[in-house]
Amino acid sequence: MNSRERVRTIIAGGNPDRCGFWLGNPHAETWPLYLEVFGARDAEAVRRALGDDFRWICPQWSSYRHPEGRPLFDVQPQGATLGCAGVFADCTDPRAVEDFPWPDPDLLDFSATLAELRAAGDAYRASGFWCPFFHDLADFMGMENYFVAMLERPEVVHAVTRRVVGFYLEANRRFFAAAAGLVDGFFLGNDFGSQQDLLIGPRQFAEFVRPYLGQLVAQGRAAGCQVILHSCGAVGRLIPDFLDLGVDALHPLQARARGMDAATLAERFGGRLAFVGGIDTQDLLVNGTPQEVRAEVRRVKELLGPRLVVSPSHEALLPNVPAANVRAMAEAARLP
Repeated sequence: MNSRERVRTIIAGGNPDRCGFWLGNPHAETWPLYLEVFGARDAEAVRRALGDDFRWICPQWSSYRHPEGRPLFDVQPQGATLGCAGVFADCTDPRAVEDFPWPDPDLLDFSATLAELRAAGDAYRASGFWCPFFHDLADFMGMENYFVAMLERPEVVHAVTRRVVGFYLEANRRFFAAAAGLVDGFFLGNDFGSQQDLLIGPRQFAEFVRPYLGQLVAQGRAAGCQVILHSCGAVGRLIPDFLDLGVDALHPLQARARGMDAATLAERFGGRLAFVGGIDTQDLLVNGTPQEVRAEVRRVKELLGPRLVVSPSHEALLPNVPAANVRAMAEAARLP
């Protein structure tokens, strides 16, 4: 069973030869350290050395080619924080939303992404636009303003969300048509949780997030893709919604967030969807020994396998995660 077959089988709920493994997407500052330790010329060589089954090949940040170099949604100054007010921070009229210079899907160029997908060999290919509309709305308004506007200006929130998600739906429509047969999983991400609980209440999720998330999930399934949803934080209360919408796999299982430990997830949702992640990056992979990492991987596999792709509990591994612990994680993941 090659990597592509393995991960497809895991997510489909079949009988894989073993659990899968994904290194994640290490931070740019981390790669030079791993290249040196593994004696590798590039990131792909590191992944092959570790037996990485999974490739995330996303068109989100590389395919929009505005003639003036503008980003998809030019709403915040570079380096702005989530608390900064965006262009719709004080908007009270949903008709004003139409005046914003929304991105033009005719400026999309998928050639680089398609070439990377074709070069992925027998690895599982996760792709599609990342579609972080929840975060985009926080940029358009400022996070606090966004949450308050759900109560005070719901029509404005819906107007902006429809525009943002509408672009992603059209971008994905074009991308999935161009990438037919090359994509295994539609991988999209929005962080709905903090370390302790949800960022918004279930009622606000049901009105302002779930319908739009449902459109994206349905589009991925209609394109013949398995659907993998990334959501950091304590999102256990939303997993029934994710299942109801048709999500096939959940990533990254923030292991130290409330209710997201492997034992709790196994008890509540074991067998009902696949899991990608679960190996703690807040403490274990930073401070643990390789022996402790191997032991934790074995424990998580016993609880969540076989519908499990072992991976860090946040994909952007920082330079404080030793390569020895990454190697230990990969080796333990690949054991039957």
